[in-house]
Amino acid sequence: MSARILIADKLARRAGEILQAADHEVVVRTGLSEAELCDAVKGFDALLVRSAVQVTKPILEAADVLKVIGRAGTGVDNIDVPAATAKGVLVMNVPGGNTVTAAEHTIALMFALARNVPQGDASLRRGEWERSRYTGTEITGKTLGVLGFGKIGQVVADRAIGLKMKVVAFDPLVPSFVMESAGVEPVSFDDLLARADIVTVHIPGGAGTKGMLGREALARCRKGALVINCARGGIVDEAALAEALQSGHLGGAAVDVFSKEPPTDNPLLALPNVVLTPHLGASTHEAQVRVAIAIAEQVRDFLATGRRHGAVN
Repeated sequence: MSARILIADKLARRAGEILQAADHEVVVRTGLSEAELCDAVKGFDALLVRSAVQVTKPILEAADVLKVIGRAGTGVDNIDVPAATAKGVLVMNVPGGNTVTAAEHTIALMFALARNVPQGDASLRRGEWERSRYTGTEITGKTLGVLGFGKIGQVVADRAIGLKMKVVAFDPLVPSFVMESAGVEPVSFDDLLARADIVTVHIPGGAGTKGMLGREALARCRKGALVINCARGGIVDEAALAEALQSGHLGGAAVDVFSKEPPTDNPLLALPNVVLTPHLGASTHEAQVRVAIAIAEQVRDFLATGRRHGAVN
């Protein structure tokens, strides 16, 4: 049975082709405001988004025949899942679709931070030659603390072990034997903060983890430690992080995600010992094609047979 599908975010073209091949009507409308999307969603059976579109309660209330929302990626914090559930709308994501890409970006930021790559690049472009000013830190032999040992945390740990790092991890939802079998030492949250030369965050966003790395937690980190957040904005308290960097307690930070995006008034923007990227963790050509194909196939199969692969509610 043919359905109408609205793609409201920038997805690889292959997603639309897969759905059209199944005889569905596909409409692409990106860059819509909340009010515009409230109007646009009417009459559509499925809605496909990435991370730029916020699927809010008003949008869900305006949807009259919506059956499924497909999120081309892992996190669904840009979708009001409780409101979708109350409306009887299925929410699907692509678990693991961005795993390698996000993990690689974490490793890239770790090296950029440890070796002052962006700062050195900017200095050279200004006509300077300040080698001693940008003396870095070796990664080999350092302890990496992985906060969250899901799919991305596991890949980061694997890459770090390959770099001859010592890896410790905290995740109350993952059995110790899973970490140990990966060559990682399971530790408590406090022990991770106390031991890690570099702390990297890989836990889900949301009310339960907001501010998890706040002023008190950051104060328990080793002096001179580096902090990396490629997970979700808000898990690391950005004001507290800025204070810890300014005081010299932390040696540096690399941040890809922010509590408000874009971060126009964020205190981290003014600090020289921070590496910042505009939410690039999932942004590779390979990952975007992979998640677009996956979510299109999942939505197609749900509409055809009711199969609920990747359902989160």
